[in-house]
Amino acid sequence: MSIFLQLAWFFRLEWRRYGIALTTLALVAGLVMIPPKLTGLLVDAIAEQRLTGRQLFLYCGSIVLVALVVYVLRVVWRVYLYSASFNLAALLRARLYQHLSQLSPSFYHRYKTGDLMARATNDIEAVQMTAGEGVLALVDGMMTGVVVLAVMLFTISWQLTLVALLPWPIMAWLMYVYGNRLHHAFHEAQNQFSHLNDKVQETISGVRVVKSFGREQAETRSFETVTRRTADANLEVARTDSLYDPTISLTVGASYLLSIGFGAWLVVQERLTLGQLTSFTMYLGFLIWPMFAFGWTLNLVERGRAAYRRIDELLQTRDDIKDEGVDRTLGRAEIRIDIQQFCYTGSAQPALEDIHLQVPAGTTLGLVGHTGSGKSTLINLLLRLYDGKGVDIALNGDNIRSFSLDSLRRNIAFVPQDPLLFSATIAENIALGKPDARQEEIEQAARLAHIHEDILRFPDGYDTIVGERGVTLSGGQKQRISIARALLLDAPILILDDALSAVDMETERQILGHLRQARVGRTTVIVCHRLSAVEDAEQIAVLSHGHLAELGQHQQLQSQGGWYARMVEYQKLEQAVHEGR
Repeated sequence: MSIFLQLAWFFRLEWRRYGIALTTLALVAGLVMIPPKLTGLLVDAIAEQRLTGRQLFLYCGSIVLVALVVYVLRVVWRVYLYSASFNLAALLRARLYQHLSQLSPSFYHRYKTGDLMARATNDIEAVQMTAGEGVLALVDGMMTGVVVLAVMLFTISWQLTLVALLPWPIMAWLMYVYGNRLHHAFHEAQNQFSHLNDKVQETISGVRVVKSFGREQAETRSFETVTRRTADANLEVARTDSLYDPTISLTVGASYLLSIGFGAWLVVQERLTLGQLTSFTMYLGFLIWPMFAFGWTLNLVERGRAAYRRIDELLQTRDDIKDEGVDRTLGRAEIRIDIQQFCYTGSAQPALEDIHLQVPAGTTLGLVGHTGSGKSTLINLLLRLYDGKGVDIALNGDNIRSFSLDSLRRNIAFVPQDPLLFSATIAENIALGKPDARQEEIEQAARLAHIHEDILRFPDGYDTIVGERGVTLSGGQKQRISIARALLLDAPILILDDALSAVDMETERQILGHLRQARVGRTTVIVCHRLSAVEDAEQIAVLSHGHLAELGQHQQLQSQGGWYARMVEYQKLEQAVHEGR
């Protein structure tokens, strides 16, 4: 029952709804005791041949009136109890979503998307049922059971009541055994459901790769394996779950058998009337619900406990990046980077070491180097997606740790190398960071990114739905829409992380020309492999295996004859071959 203690914060939050629901349940538990009592009196009056028409009308009318009142009260408790449990699900999903949106990328290296989706859906639904049906089964079953037992003990026969309860200790022990089995089985079933979600998400996201490599049959067999494991785990839950009802039914049958047998002997001995035995058997029928409620409660509690543990595991995960700064707004932005050493968690090999850069406000920094040289790592540190003790990065002299994460990233417009578009219109995707942008502003940003004419060719123009992850667009179109999204923000710092790789050189030149005109006085960082993108940068930093290998302007680096000069010549030759010269 520890799940109810874990949810105590929510019960305190929704004490009014739960208070009304539980009070109504208590009234129902008391009122349903009246009809069996009246039935017993009616049977005794008939047996003694003293029943009058007025008594018959009074007894039957009272039973009907009680039934109507109980009907209304049951509607009331359902409304209040289930609305509270629905609020719990909504609150947990909101907390989980907010928490997940604030965690650093290192968290998502440990958890897969499908697993997180399973916890946000199936697990929260299981906790919701515990806070709704679980509370109902526990409280209503307990109250009904206590009231019925009290009436049977003190108003009919305590001896008959004790005889009827003889099978119950055995049932209680079996329920304890079933509960432990169910907890482990349900936890495993939820884990397998997470794996199933992962498989579906990965396959659908990579459907183009699956088809291009002819992997349909292989992926189908792999999916069937995961599905079979999930089905087996759920079957184990079902096997344990199926033991509850037969055990309860057997206990109820044994109680009825003992009650009728011993009750009949008491009637023969004239220690009990026929009407009392009739009332007793009716009350015993009311005990069926508390027994089922007991089993149902254990079932829901174990499911909820396993699910809440998985949810709480995420909520208790602390972010690697501490957000202890204040809101700051930059105008012109100077960047200073001093990195003694940075290693990713779990790695002893430095990803970056001995990096020192000074980027004056309003200038452009080109960041180049071979694949794996540390370019994206440096950008991630600037955005505080990662952090480290040997990392000291400042904007206008203020360490980026003194900025709140929200204000830091609000001052930086970032275009990643893998652009992500949402299932919305092109206009909505461009206005992602500035939802209140006017149409004229959106179109101006699109012109700067050299995508305006392409958008107008679509049948619906800026109202075109791009599909999930921009599936209906080419790689170059997605990159240019992402650039337009960043330009619309007009942030003090713009970072292009290999954001021009999918466009041709002519389009690249036009975009860079627009950027130079539009971002006068603004700081720009361009990460690229195609060196023509950084020819006009005031500074070009060449990274090699996490170290700063070269630093200077285009002409200076060419004259040094290092990696940069060799790559310029190689790319010129490559371009000449491509153009057939």
